[in-house]
Amino acid sequence: MTPSFMADEVAEIPQAAARFLDRSAGAVTAAATALRALDPALVVTVARGSSDHAATYLKYAAELLAGVPVASVGPSVASIYGRPLRLDRAACIGISQSGRSPDIVEMMRAAATGGALTIAITNFADAPMAQASAHCLALHAGEEKSVAATKTFVTSVLAALALLAEWQQDAALTAAVAGLPEAFARALTQDWSSLSGRLSRAQSLYVLGRGPGFAIASEAALKFKETCGLHAEAYSAAEVLHGPSALVQARFPVFAMGVEDAALPHVVATAERLAAQGADVYVTGGAAKGAVTLPSVPGLHPLVAPLVLAVSFYAFIEGLARRRGFDPDTPPHLRKVTETM
Repeated sequence: MTPSFMADEVAEIPQAAARFLDRSAGAVTAAATALRALDPALVVTVARGSSDHAATYLKYAAELLAGVPVASVGPSVASIYGRPLRLDRAACIGISQSGRSPDIVEMMRAAATGGALTIAITNFADAPMAQASAHCLALHAGEEKSVAATKTFVTSVLAALALLAEWQQDAALTAAVAGLPEAFARALTQDWSSLSGRLSRAQSLYVLGRGPGFAIASEAALKFKETCGLHAEAYSAAEVLHGPSALVQARFPVFAMGVEDAALPHVVATAERLAAQGADVYVTGGAAKGAVTLPSVPGLHPLVAPLVLAVSFYAFIEGLARRRGFDPDTPPHLRKVTETM
């Protein structure tokens, strides 16, 4: 079978990550220096789709490491409603693969007018969003032909983590970020065929995570929908117990994306509870009674571990899409660049 563009792009993730770390180091240092000078009381993010999941990842990472609250702002506040926001002593980080969507661009302009330090994370240094921002972290991921974002998502989160590590001058995270290309290469070798077999004819599932892992669960749920025609809903492993678990009965598939961090015991406890309800539960990061444990790269810094897990997931989901009879490169009714207002 001819490899898909998506498969090629997933395989390129380690190289794309290394290119970013090499070529954008100066831009990361400049933006981080500006953040230290500002000492923001608030960070806001602007993004949609997979890029918004990258922003959610940044939210958890920044709140855990820097202790600074991070909030997502709706681009339509500026583009449709024209409402200025007061963003003195705030930083605004926009994330967009293309950097061309008019609503994202307008929100970045409005944030700068409102007093924010603006930082763009995008694949193209000359994109309108980059030009509207004070700083740009260009991803250098190369062309991405598949509609489903993979290498650009991973490098977007990598850029955010590199920025956070430099801003906070955190040696442990800096070292972990530097080691990500190698970790990504290891992630591509993980065998999740048991999950593929279970989902080959499934109609729906839950995807669970906590902290930065919830951002990856949200990204995974989106990829199940767009590449496999599979209805997936992402929940916090805590939030799922506040109502959605009522739908979990015999053979209902649940994918709990755990990593080796402080939340892992809670993810495992939720996995065990849902398995006891009769669910077919698959879990990463640790063993859970009644669940199938999927392999993952061990021994990682807790703030990068969920991103490495995403790389394993991308390799898995491309194969699942083809197993279910879908072309992962061309999901129905979607296109690569979505420009919204």
